[in-house]
Amino acid sequence: MNHAVEATSRSEREVDHARGKALANTLFNVALAALFSALFVQAGELPSSMWEPLGAGSFPRLVLGALVVFNLALIVQSIGLYRRAPQQRSVGFARWCHERRLAFGTLFAFAIYALTMPWIGFMLASLAFLLTVQWLLGARHGRRLVVAIVVAIVFSVGLYALFSHVFLISLPKGRLW
Repeated sequence: MNHAVEATSRSEREVDHARGKALANTLFNVALAALFSALFVQAGELPSSMWEPLGAGSFPRLVLGALVVFNLALIVQSIGLYRRAPQQRSVGFARWCHERRLAFGTLFAFAIYALTMPWIGFMLASLAFLLTVQWLLGARHGRRLVVAIVVAIVFSVGLYALFSHVFLISLPKGRLW
């Protein structure tokens, strides 16, 4: 008798999880499409170089445009899954969000990074973003924290130097400096 109750309970949880997962995927991809669309518009305002005929924003706009298209396709797919899932009480959304808390934290850090870059500049914004994401992913103590700090410094300073001195593309220096 216990097996029958457990099997029924398990199948109800799977239905709940499938419906909640489809709803969560839809909402998540809508948010991403909106974020990527806003960044697509902002990428057009990047300063251009006299050596770059397409401008500094052309590659980011290409990537962001592709991401918007992919997110729209995922939204259509998730809506179809949501409609096909049997309708029962939905408890899967909260679990889905909890399982993806690191992804949400990273996306939130990226949004802050994109919003603060014009104000504090590429180097400082990149340093803060890389340190924040590495801390979120577990580099909080000892050797891991030291490696995270070194990686953040090398990448933020190195990418700035590479773009400004090798590619001759100016990255935002920041309005506050």
